[in-house]
Amino acid sequence: MSSSQSLGGATRCGRVIGPSLDKIIKNAAWRKHTFLVSACKSVLDKLESLSDSPDPSSPLSGLSSSDADSVLQPLLVSLDTSYPKVLEPALDCSFKLFSLSLLRGEIHSSNPDSLLFKLIHSVCKVCSIGDESIELSVLRVLLAAVRSSSVLIRGDCLLNLVRTCYNVYLGGFSGTNQICAKSVLAQIMLIVFARSEANSLDVSVKTVSVNDLLAITDKNVNEGNSVHICQGFINDVMSAGEAAPPPPDFRLVLHDSAPEPPDDEDPSAMPVESRSGTSPEDGATSKIREDGFLLFKNLCKLSMKFSSQENTDDQILVRGKTLSLELLKVIIDNGGPIWRSDERFLNAIKQYLCLSLLKNSALSVMSIFQLQCAIFASLLTKFRSGLKSEIGIFFPMLILRVLENVLQPSFLQKMTVLNVLNNISTDPQLIVDIFVNFDCDVESPNIFERIVNGLLKTALGPPPGSSTTLSPVQDITFRHESVKCLVSIVKVMGTWMDQQLSMGESLLPKSAENEASADSHSNANGDEGATVDHDFHPDLMSESSDASTLEQRRAYKIELQKGISLFNRKPAKGIEFLISSKKVGSSPGEIAFFLRNTAGLNATMIGDYLGEREELPMKVMHAYVDSFDFKGMGFGEAIRFFLRGFRLPGEAQKIDRIMEKFAERFCKCDPNSFSSADTAYVLAYSVIMLNTDAHNSMVKEKMTKADFIRNNRGIDDGKDLPVEYLGVLYDHIVKNEIKMSSDSIAPQSRQANSLNKLLGLDGILNLVSWKQTEEKAVGANGLLIKHIQEQFTSKSGKSESAYHAVTDVAILRFMVEASWGPMLAAFSVTLDQSDDRLATAECLRGFRYAVHVTAVMGMQTQRDAFVTSMAKFTNLHCAADMKQKNVDAVKAIIAIAIEDGNHLQDAWEHILTCLSRIEHLQLLGEGAPSDATYLATSNAESEEKKALGFPNLKKKGALQNPVVMAVVRGGSYDSSTIGPNALALVTQEQITNFIANLNLLDQIGSFQLNHVYAHSQRLNSEAIVAFVKALCKVSMSELQSPTDPRVFSLTKLVEIAHYNMNRIRLVWSRMWSILSDFFVSVGLSENLSVAIFVMDSLRQLSMKFLEREELANYNFQNEFLRPFVIVIQKSSSAEIRELIVRCISQMVLSRVSNVKSGWKSVFKVFTTAAADERKNIVLLAFETMEKIVREYFSYITETETTTFTHCVKCLITFTNSRFTSDVSLNAIAFLRFCALKLADGGLIWNEKSRLSGSSTPVTDDSIKSFTDADENISYWVPLLTGLSKVTSDPRSTIRKSSLEVLFDILKDHGHLFSRTFWIGVFSSVIYPIFNSTWGKNDMLSKDEHDSLSALSPHSEGVPWDAETSALAAQSLVDIFVRFFNVIRSQLSSVVSLLAGFIRNPVQGPTVAGVAALLRLADELGGSFSEDEWREIFMALKEAASLTLSSFMKILRTIDDIPDEDVLSDQDISNDDDLDEDDLQTMSYVVSRTKGHIAVQLQVVQVVTDLYRIHQESLTASHIRVLLEILSSSASHAGELNSDIVLQKKVRRACSILELSEPPMLHFENDSYQNYLDVLRDLLTCNPQLSDELNVESQLVEVCMKILEIYLRCTMSLAIECEKTKRTTNCILPMGAASKEEAAARSPLVVSALKVMSGLKRESLKRQAASLFPLLVDLVRSEHSSGQVPEVLRTMFRVCIGPIIGE
Repeated sequence: MSSSQSLGGATRCGRVIGPSLDKIIKNAAWRKHTFLVSACKSVLDKLESLSDSPDPSSPLSGLSSSDADSVLQPLLVSLDTSYPKVLEPALDCSFKLFSLSLLRGEIHSSNPDSLLFKLIHSVCKVCSIGDESIELSVLRVLLAAVRSSSVLIRGDCLLNLVRTCYNVYLGGFSGTNQICAKSVLAQIMLIVFARSEANSLDVSVKTVSVNDLLAITDKNVNEGNSVHICQGFINDVMSAGEAAPPPPDFRLVLHDSAPEPPDDEDPSAMPVESRSGTSPEDGATSKIREDGFLLFKNLCKLSMKFSSQENTDDQILVRGKTLSLELLKVIIDNGGPIWRSDERFLNAIKQYLCLSLLKNSALSVMSIFQLQCAIFASLLTKFRSGLKSEIGIFFPMLILRVLENVLQPSFLQKMTVLNVLNNISTDPQLIVDIFVNFDCDVESPNIFERIVNGLLKTALGPPPGSSTTLSPVQDITFRHESVKCLVSIVKVMGTWMDQQLSMGESLLPKSAENEASADSHSNANGDEGATVDHDFHPDLMSESSDASTLEQRRAYKIELQKGISLFNRKPAKGIEFLISSKKVGSSPGEIAFFLRNTAGLNATMIGDYLGEREELPMKVMHAYVDSFDFKGMGFGEAIRFFLRGFRLPGEAQKIDRIMEKFAERFCKCDPNSFSSADTAYVLAYSVIMLNTDAHNSMVKEKMTKADFIRNNRGIDDGKDLPVEYLGVLYDHIVKNEIKMSSDSIAPQSRQANSLNKLLGLDGILNLVSWKQTEEKAVGANGLLIKHIQEQFTSKSGKSESAYHAVTDVAILRFMVEASWGPMLAAFSVTLDQSDDRLATAECLRGFRYAVHVTAVMGMQTQRDAFVTSMAKFTNLHCAADMKQKNVDAVKAIIAIAIEDGNHLQDAWEHILTCLSRIEHLQLLGEGAPSDATYLATSNAESEEKKALGFPNLKKKGALQNPVVMAVVRGGSYDSSTIGPNALALVTQEQITNFIANLNLLDQIGSFQLNHVYAHSQRLNSEAIVAFVKALCKVSMSELQSPTDPRVFSLTKLVEIAHYNMNRIRLVWSRMWSILSDFFVSVGLSENLSVAIFVMDSLRQLSMKFLEREELANYNFQNEFLRPFVIVIQKSSSAEIRELIVRCISQMVLSRVSNVKSGWKSVFKVFTTAAADERKNIVLLAFETMEKIVREYFSYITETETTTFTHCVKCLITFTNSRFTSDVSLNAIAFLRFCALKLADGGLIWNEKSRLSGSSTPVTDDSIKSFTDADENISYWVPLLTGLSKVTSDPRSTIRKSSLEVLFDILKDHGHLFSRTFWIGVFSSVIYPIFNSTWGKNDMLSKDEHDSLSALSPHSEGVPWDAETSALAAQSLVDIFVRFFNVIRSQLSSVVSLLAGFIRNPVQGPTVAGVAALLRLADELGGSFSEDEWREIFMALKEAASLTLSSFMKILRTIDDIPDEDVLSDQDISNDDDLDEDDLQTMSYVVSRTKGHIAVQLQVVQVVTDLYRIHQESLTASHIRVLLEILSSSASHAGELNSDIVLQKKVRRACSILELSEPPMLHFENDSYQNYLDVLRDLLTCNPQLSDELNVESQLVEVCMKILEIYLRCTMSLAIECEKTKRTTNCILPMGAASKEEAAARSPLVVSALKVMSGLKRESLKRQAASLFPLLVDLVRSEHSSGQVPEVLRTMFRVCIGPIIGE
């Protein structure tokens, strides 16, 4: 050991080389290797004398260049010996030199004389000896050489090294060696491309995993522990290289000074040839990247090598192709930023790798297909931003074609595709990008939509009745895997959505959307090199589109496809639709361009449309043909080119039109081709016929060339075309068929082919037939390859090919719209048909993810569809058929409720319905009695149900109970109950199965069930409202069950209300709005027990809520108690109304200190109860109301300013109670108490407002200005108006009490009222009292209404008695007198009102009115102004005139009653002369006449009294009105008394009806007497005023009128003479009636004579001429009283005599 260590001298490299040379010497054959031995010894001797001498140009570290050449020469010789014993130490030495970085320099074929090149070349040749251990040694050396950081292997040398490893893999002697070779190649790829990424030799490279390399291929060559051996082999080589850093004095030049010429070799050339491409940059080119590019290109070329025709089954070539694809997969899987940032590498992928995938796409080798899919998946994951067009081609070709093959797929191929899709669907951004860049791009296929639909088809399996090659196990596997893929897709959609929402779009600047999107979405696989391509390729994702733009693109694409689909059925309608939707222009040229360039159009339909004879299709056909340029084309090539885009129609006329135009166009493009277009037209027909004849298998006798030439003779204007020309054309057509675009006629593939045509892939896919068994080089079709590459190039230049990155979550809406239907179908069918636990669990996961996405995105229809489906799959509505998967669905429903509750909205109803049904079933299973037991409608039914009982079904079996039987029978999901009742009984077996299924529900505990409700407190504001709304619906459904009402959800409502009671007011208001309507609706239920239970639940909830304190001026307590108000107002059940009163009473009295705004609802409840028809409810409510007012009045208005009003209204309602007067009287007394509190400022809110310096808001907007003392003035309004209304109560005691209290309040507290408010009090409180009695609205002053005038007047009340009238009138006067200075403006209205009393036909009000008016004048007469006095008298005048006019109308009603002449006043007609109606009329007239006379007399009396008392205050105008009143009354009395006919009718009616006659004579005498007295008094006491008013003449006129009336009564002769027109004076004695009348009139006549006697002589003298005849007639008359003659004598003696004597 010591000797070997000393070999090689002192140098570092010598210590490595020396032992190896020594071993070579020992192992060499002396005779055969003499030169080698001597060379080794020479070198050993030389090494002893050498020392380390750094030389940067030397290939061997520590030695000079010359010494290095001599030292390494023996190694080269040893490697050339092909002798294993010599090769082993030589290879080992080479390995150590490379591993320890002792060898250094660049190895390139351009310098074949360098030692390193010779060394690598020699090592590569060693493999040819065929020794197994030598192969491993060679692999180790080669890997160490590539791994060395001081050696750069380039160009052909690198390719030769790779080829050597290839050869070991293909021809290795053992499976271990082959696996090692494959592993070494993979490791070399990692090293080379890791250095290319970093552009440096010194990089960290990960070690390849041998086990991963065997995932697809070479599992058959694995020999036991080969994987372990190979992994150790790779690890040893890699770890040996890591321990030796490059020497510090050495540095490789990694850039060429100038790029090499571009590579234009044929792609099919051998990969070992050295070719270097150029860098796109000017200047130096990275050698490392050049080598990487070269290696990648040659690997792609190697993967495109196909079998020769002589040897079509070359397995070695297939293995080499497979290895190339595996290495390409390693490169792509580990590709870094360089592949995105360097256009050269990206173009290499497009130019070489994509071409390789294309050429290999037709092979049936499964490993190649799997590798293609794996490579494509990597490209899609990492490089999709730069390969959009390529992905659009390969995705349908590799993935979708296999996915959509449902009937006869290859199991392995489809499983490979499903695995690829499963891997793809783990990347959220990838799925979104696919949809955005393809499904939203008009020029791209709908990849996402087709993925989802393809997975749906696979999940559903082959259609029923179809034949398939799949075994049942394979079909089930496909179904489960496809469902798994769909679940992964919807999952990543939700993940992407959550990521975007969590990022917060508002925090991101618009320009940073791309970067943010890229940073937030890394590959879900977690591979080190598998990062999303956005990070490193911003230039290819320059367009970051928002959702609105993509929505427009998506909508455009959908509408365009709709138009294309319509065209393919009816071309004309399709074109019309496309033009109307502006997808195509209306000009023929634009339509022709569309037909020629749009993918997806049916070629046959294009031909049919172009052949139509209508104007537009004809123009389109001409434009279509004119769009072709046939210049430079031969006729055969031109017609082939022309027919490529459509299929000629079958109708000859259509073909004729098309060919005619083609011929014209061809001749126009090539004028020298034929003499005329006719020649081209005929030849075109001949070519088409030849093409059909030559290539139609149905034609047995083919057309020969001679036949063809003969058929075309003379077509060129009578001349023949050249025979050679026709012969070449014939050969061209026969050898190469003209293939017109056509559609498959197979119905099962029609849809797929139309899709392929739409995607522009039909030309490719028709060639890619998975049925072929041999390895045919489909890719060798150069024209096809060229065509596809042209497509790539053309698409890359379009704006639509730009790659779009989206961060707007709104894009998910369109994704969901495209995928939710297939997902729902797949999940539902699988869940329904499969009982496999894993499959159903996967479907339920899919449902959960789908609900999450649709719920968060607010897609109500889709969300409800998923939730409804899940709810149906719980099978709770048909529990007898439940299985484990149904219980799992229940668990999933609960999970959804917990996880996505914030977004479920209306879907909560389905979830809560499930929870309700679970609870019902669990109760049945436990044997608990149903809620119907406690909600029995009658005691008899209750006892019956209790007798039946609900035994524990799980333990004791079940009886034939109706509820259990209904559940066992089951029902539909939408039924309100779990199962409808039926008459038939179920069997014991059915019950047993049902009980067994109930045991499954034990998996769902009460905690899980209740957790949903408890979790409600974590829901957001919108969600809790939706939750409550849904729970109300479910509870309503439970309670309304006609057979089995339940209260489960109702109790949960109370619970969740309690849980969420701490939410903010705004949210609570929305919640309670729903709960309130619910409680009202159920509280009004016809089922009394349910309504009682609901009201009690509401009471419990209200008690809990009242425990919370409420601040001032809030209204939530009022809203909370509002259901009680509505129910008591609308409920027809006395029990419910009584319960509500008791509930409110209990709540208020127990929580009185906490009640704030709730007082409003409390009083509304009691107000409604006060008007109830049940006495006990009224008394119960008043009992509580009495206690509130007496003991808790201070709480009523503690915080609310309007509560006092509600309290007053409530008390007023109690005053109207008809059951007992005590309640009404007490309520009135409480109103007096409220007024006292109000006047004293004893309301707490008032005190607080004053302390805070704020004024109380006035409820009536029209009451505007108040003083400080009037802050609460508006709260008098309801109190006063309420009492005012009570005054019309039919009960006398209540009327009097209310009147007393009302006017007492006004008298006691009126000093607090402002003038404005007083006006309102009169108009809306006082006047309505009297209006309700008289029914006269015209008494009110129409000009003085303010805030209170808006209140409605009372309805017509009950007439008052005399006592009430007197009280009301005197109280009114008291008020007016006391506050006259404030309410002076109301005088006219008050006087009018009192005048109304006076003119009342009832005696009591009249007396009261007179007394009140006189008192008013007595009290305020001295204060009245002239106008005010005038108002009084004018009111009296108006009263008199109104009475007079109305009375005259009454008198006219008897005009039609017949009259009978009565010669004697004792003669009375019989009763039979008047019918019943006339008697009633006369009776009414008599009654009204008496009343009218009384009113007139009262007016006269009032006027006279006012004059006598206040004559000093009256002016001439007042006296004039006064005299007018007296004069009018007297005149009316005289007219009434002078109507003989009326008197006869009245006297006759009174006689018949036995009534007293109206005092008409008395009325006349009193009227004239008062009139006479006033005139005499004026003339005597106030001469000046008398002169002004000409009283004397009026007095004389009245006296003469009196005398004339008297004379008319006493002088019967004059009357008779008047009748007979005789002039003879004849005196006849008076009858009894006349004597009686004369006696009654005598006092008046005496008064008149005395008045006249008192006149001054001058006055009497002036009137003598008219007066003397009357006096003479008096002398002649018969008098029934002696006073008249006596006064007459005195007058003649004293007055007349002196005048005559003069």
